Amino acid sequence: MSALGRQVFDWHRLSPLTWALLTRPTRQLGEQKRTTAFLLRKLMTVSSGGGLEESSFVDPPKCARKAEHRTGLTQCLLEKQRTPVSQENVVSSLLDMGFSDVHVNELLSIQPGTHPQQMLDIISELVLLGLNPEPVYVALKKSPQLLKLPVMQMKKRSSYLRKLGLGEGKLKRALYCCPDLFTMRQRDVDVIVRVLKEKCLFTVKQVTEILHRCPHVLREDPGELEYKFQYAYFRMGIKHVDIVKTDFLQYSMTKTKQRHVFLERLGRYQTPDKKGQTQVPNPLLKDILRVSEAEFLARTAVSSAEEFEVFKKLLAREEEESEGCMADEEEEEEEGREEEQEL
Repeated sequence: MSALGRQVFDWHRLSPLTWALLTRPTRQLGEQKRTTAFLLRKLMTVSSGGGLEESSFVDPPKCARKAEHRTGLTQCLLEKQRTPVSQENVVSSLLDMGFSDVHVNELLSIQPGTHPQQMLDIISELVLLGLNPEPVYVALKKSPQLLKLPVMQMKKRSSYLRKLGLGEGKLKRALYCCPDLFTMRQRDVDVIVRVLKEKCLFTVKQVTEILHRCPHVLREDPGELEYKFQYAYFRMGIKHVDIVKTDFLQYSMTKTKQRHVFLERLGRYQTPDKKGQTQVPNPLLKDILRVSEAEFLARTAVSSAEEFEVFKKLLAREEEESEGCMADEEEEEEEGREEEQEL
């Protein structure tokens, strides 16, 4: 009898633990079902054109709502790309992306012969890159030929720009300053990127920053771009970080040389030695290149406009004579090689 009592007692002691183990999978399964139902309701709300906040279920944290909203926007854009549209409903599609009525009317008049599906695909790619409606509108106004691009070319270039780090809003300035970024030949873009990485030894992060801050470098001749870097690094003593931070590569070589050499001959600028030291304090780069000519002369050079004009003419003549001498030397070297071959 006492043995039976102990068995009953042991069974009652173990029953709560057993019950917990049996019911745990059931609770987890219920939670999974509720989560799945929640996500399905969210996706159905987004696909039907509603906002993510319209669901009456549990309100997620703010950061989660933003992530879901961006995912929903991406899904909507992809659905719009897959679903053929007509001239009639392209207007509502653009309005859903955030374009105003004025923007939509202007976009429809940029390229009247453009197929609605083509227009929607191109605009969707730009939006998916992280651009807001306003910069997309400005870019298409400045470069209407973007709407004629093959969609596959647009997708490949978008993927390439993301690899360069120009997604998520960083493309705004680049596209505004260089709207033909998508119409340029791929090999031309590759050459410029390779010069910045291999010839100028900028880091990947610095290359991204240069393309973001100075997108005009994509239009430059590769050799001239390399020479501009060498002039800044060796002649002026500017380090990589400062070249990026001061947007040095956006200024023309003519302007840079005129102001730099003028300051040198006035004794107001010196090339730093190996330790980075100079006998005179060099002015900041922003006081040399970012200011107007009048401000440069008044504050940095402390000289007159007449003196600067005379100097610019003399400098141009010196460079012409130097180029002529170099051409003569190259011609003599070529003649010498031909004579050696004949012998």
